[in-house]
Amino acid sequence: MNSFPLHVLTAFKPFYDGECVSLVVPTPSGMLGIQAKHSNFVCSVVPGEMKVTVEEDGQAKVFTAAVADGIVRVENGEVLVLVDTAERPEEIDENRAQAAYEKAVEDSAQKRSVREYYAAQARLARAVNRLKVKRHTRKI
Repeated sequence: MNSFPLHVLTAFKPFYDGECVSLVVPTPSGMLGIQAKHSNFVCSVVPGEMKVTVEEDGQAKVFTAAVADGIVRVENGEVLVLVDTAERPEEIDENRAQAAYEKAVEDSAQKRSVREYYAAQARLARAVNRLKVKRHTRKI
């Protein structure tokens, strides 16, 4: 299988650095798939589920992560993903994510400034995404 170097960095720490067979990231236009020898480009990343396929012992292995806003850049066969946060399903505390969801819904409903409203909407999108990724992987 053809692979390419993938670097996934969050605001706080490196998330993944290694070879990758394919990458699927959420973008404003939908899910974007990247494989080896992809053309150069830059695109924004929106909250959603990122899927990384790696090769281990000749077998393809897929792992998922809940990602927040950021960008993805493909340049000269190398991929860089910069996101605010990236969490594997096993790292997500479902009870904490549910509490954050409920607080964000409450904050969105209150009459506040436009800035506070959009901040609450961003927190709501992150909480919904974390819950979706956690619950999706539980079913597999």
